[in-house]
Amino acid sequence: MSYYARPLARLIEEFGKLPGIGPKTAQRLAFHVLNLPRERVKKLADALIEAREKIRYCSICGNLTDEDPCSICSSKTRDNTVICVVENPRDVVAMEKTREYRGLYHILHGAISPMESIGPDDIKIKELLDRIQKTTVKEVILATNPNIEGEATAMYIARLIKPFGIRVTRIAHGVPVGGDLEYADEVTLTKALEGRKEI
Repeated sequence: MSYYARPLARLIEEFGKLPGIGPKTAQRLAFHVLNLPRERVKKLADALIEAREKIRYCSICGNLTDEDPCSICSSKTRDNTVICVVENPRDVVAMEKTREYRGLYHILHGAISPMESIGPDDIKIKELLDRIQKTTVKEVILATNPNIEGEATAMYIARLIKPFGIRVTRIAHGVPVGGDLEYADEVTLTKALEGRKEI
């Protein structure tokens, strides 16, 4: 038996499917939306639909964008001889907030994780190697998360890139082990970039 009218129950159910949203939060969000003016609800719905329809992956780096290539890859002011490899698009935002890094990015869209049946072929490593072979790259910065999966991914990629004669560095561990880049503050990320080491 449902305690809510069907449209409200459906709204609560849909909010509950979002990551990190439990039943109580889903209920709060649903009631909040019901109390918003119709125009605000329409703007929210339009923003969701627009983002879903217009956002895609950059054909070069794999970042989320509404234009291809993305603004970072098409920028004339970026250093195109340096590529920073990260696990997901949120990590690009974290790195950009430091305002220290001026190179390009490559987003793997995951990390090697045998426990979750994610192997090297399941993330964008092949695309990174293809990119390195087609352009003049002097350094690849491995900025995967400092956890078991991130370390394994970094070591695997480093072994693949070394034969190309390209400098391979790893961000310093100013970022706490087990932490995610998206939660690190700008100072910590800046120090991690400054203290990166060749592997």
